[in-house]
Amino acid sequence: MTQDETVRREAEQKKNMQRDNIARKGLGSSRPQRRVVDGHTKPCDECGVVDWISDNSRGEVSCRECGLVVEENVIDPGIDWTNHDSTTDRSRIGAPATHTLADKGLNTSISNSDLTSSAAGRLGMSAKARRDWRRRRVMDERSKTRASRARNLVKANQMVRDRSGLPRSMQEEVCRLYKLLSHQGFVTGRSIAGVTAACTYLVARKEGVPRQIPEIAETFQVDEKELSRMIRHISRKFNMHKISCPSDYFSRFISDLKLPPNTSLQVEHLWNILKPHVDIWQGKKPMGVAAALIYKAAAENGHKRTQAEICAVAKVSEVTLRQLNRIIAGLFKSLGVADKN
Repeated sequence: MTQDETVRREAEQKKNMQRDNIARKGLGSSRPQRRVVDGHTKPCDECGVVDWISDNSRGEVSCRECGLVVEENVIDPGIDWTNHDSTTDRSRIGAPATHTLADKGLNTSISNSDLTSSAAGRLGMSAKARRDWRRRRVMDERSKTRASRARNLVKANQMVRDRSGLPRSMQEEVCRLYKLLSHQGFVTGRSIAGVTAACTYLVARKEGVPRQIPEIAETFQVDEKELSRMIRHISRKFNMHKISCPSDYFSRFISDLKLPPNTSLQVEHLWNILKPHVDIWQGKKPMGVAAALIYKAAAENGHKRTQAEICAVAKVSEVTLRQLNRIIAGLFKSLGVADKN
């Protein structure tokens, strides 16, 4: 029997074993697996085994068993990490979609910074080319906001970014809520600033960092009564009702009053005593209760603040603060809590 005949029979035997899914003989033998690559599902012509491997670095498809190369110059479907810029970031993808932009940041825009004299000079643009590209940029920006709803959305998103003072994640939620209201026709006939301010107030309250209505009204330049009415409408529409707690305002008021960090420990201690007595503090302004506790804690720690300073931060009247001070002092006296003053 010739050598070629022996090789042919062995190849045919391996092919039959692969076809019948029979394990090969020998130590450590296991049931063979069919490893296929796109475009290569048939057995190898040399060894009859279906065990293909793709090498993206060499651009080849070969048989893992005998090493036969059946395809070369294969296109790599992966990401092109070639860096054509001077930066260290080699990513070729853009920024993620964001609700803070009317188009979610998916549209291509002509950057104004590229059309300045210095940048244009580096790019080799003449004065006439710069004028032409500025005109094209204006036309491109106008074409994106031709509809009135799109223009209003751009204005609202700009207000959220400039005036809300919230972190980026909360700004995303505010813009998403406003866009939902805009699509439902809620903004029609209402003030854009008022709806934006109401969305900012509701999202901040929902995330546990509430803002005060007078503060929001002053920032967005809307009337307090209009803002309160808008907040009630939106919260009723989306079931966003939530009762603010005095503890939500502790850290912010302490920071605005420039009190030392240990004041927060004393405030939390007083709040833990007052919290179970819901008949005392519920139904009253949470900002006023927080201001009264901070006033008492600051006096006990030797960093006293005047009632006028605390009322200016908490946006409550001095009469309200004095009434709450008397109520809280009477409660602590009945409970036997020692006064450190």
